[in-house]
Amino acid sequence: MNRQLDHAQASAQVNPLEESQTQKFPICILANDINIAGNVGSLFRIADALGVEKLYLTGTTATPPKYKIRKAARASDKHVDFEYHESASTLINTLKTTDTNIICLEITESSIDIRDFRPTNLSDNSKLCLVIGSENEGISHEILSLADQTVHIPMYGENSSMNVATSCAIAIHELIQHFQA
Repeated sequence: MNRQLDHAQASAQVNPLEESQTQKFPICILANDINIAGNVGSLFRIADALGVEKLYLTGTTATPPKYKIRKAARASDKHVDFEYHESASTLINTLKTTDTNIICLEITESSIDIRDFRPTNLSDNSKLCLVIGSENEGISHEILSLADQTVHIPMYGENSSMNVATSCAIAIHELIQHFQA
């Protein structure tokens, strides 16, 4: 019989590492103007599940403690390192001084398919920062101009966008591949 595993069984089967040995990748997420608290909670959950080092919340992004964030995060907000900054552009300029490649996730005239993404100047100390923007407005031109690269997820249906948390999960999964050999 093929039965569904409970959380403890699934964790043991999928992730045999001890809790103290969980893996973190040199990747952070910068969430700018994400106003829906449930999406922010989902970002915490994604960051925890995929080994993201840090989550930056900027602009009008909802911040903990909020019930809807906690509910969607399913306690991952207790395990993910995060900071709030008012200005995304100021934070990006600071991150650039720490050998962090800024990658915007947005469909633009010059964005590349995320599957074709290759980090520029990636050294042993380099980090990647995935910037995601407002559900309605996307990433501002100001922030796009600060990016080292802009990537998009290829879409095959009629719609030209997907939920911000869903697209973030897909993008982070693709970025992790650059740190696994």
